[in-house]
Amino acid sequence: MTEAIGFVGLGNMGFPMSSCLLKAGYKLVGCDLSPGVRERFEALGGAWAATPREVADRCRIVMASLPTPQAVERVALGDGGLAGGKAIQIFVDLSTTGPRTAKAVAARLAEHGVVALDAPVSGGVYGAVKGALTVMLSGPPEARAEVEPALRMIGKNVFHVGAEAGMGQVMKLVNNLLSATALAATCEAMAVGIKSGLDPLTMLSVLNASTGNNSATQQKMPQCVLPGQPIGFGLELSMKDVTLCVDEGEALGIPMWSGNTTRQIWQHAISQGGPNQDMVEVARTIEKWAGVKLFGAVPAKT
Repeated sequence: MTEAIGFVGLGNMGFPMSSCLLKAGYKLVGCDLSPGVRERFEALGGAWAATPREVADRCRIVMASLPTPQAVERVALGDGGLAGGKAIQIFVDLSTTGPRTAKAVAARLAEHGVVALDAPVSGGVYGAVKGALTVMLSGPPEARAEVEPALRMIGKNVFHVGAEAGMGQVMKLVNNLLSATALAATCEAMAVGIKSGLDPLTMLSVLNASTGNNSATQQKMPQCVLPGQPIGFGLELSMKDVTLCVDEGEALGIPMWSGNTTRQIWQHAISQGGPNQDMVEVARTIEKWAGVKLFGAVPAKT
């Protein structure tokens, strides 16, 4: 593709995703409010825009990776935002906003002749750096086909999950609720085993060869919790995703008992140390209740 793609939001996820696109030969016009990002982005060969509107004036396709639904609404629809840009025709939202925001933004952008795709991603910062994310893409087929080659530079797997706005968001929320619940349940189960005298690494070997295996037993527990390392995803952002999924389920008439329990654990962890913590603090919360060491229980490999 010879035309430049816009990229708004160059944070923990956005910057490595945009870096993958630049390394693959795509031209990008970036925009972010954080100090120091412009210099790093331009050093990789990206061009810069002062506002989202400037990005939308220069680029027909604009991607965004932003932390909250409110940020997406502000960038897409607010003063100086993407809506009304002279060039923009396709908006690709890589953020996790929930289906209600995705549908509302898509409807408003459609009034300006812009097609909105939701394309939330899974795989964390590590997956973003490696270009190995999972992308959950929804929206009109023609627009999906146009942006998919670029998305495959950031995603090892790109799934088409529907033609309507918000369907990608539902898929992402379902995934993140399961991931969070698996972390909480795994910490509790590991606490039972460790307090009973089982070796934690032996436990993980058994679990990962058995029906109890999940993303926490395979990755978060051996790579982060037991060696005492951060997971790399904020507790507040994880809480946002859990809450969005619980709220969506309840709006559909689903009780969400397990989801609500997970949300309560996250709320307690935030109440103990504030929102600006790594998601690994959930393990610290559970180990305090259990009276057994989880975080840092096994020395990190040198």
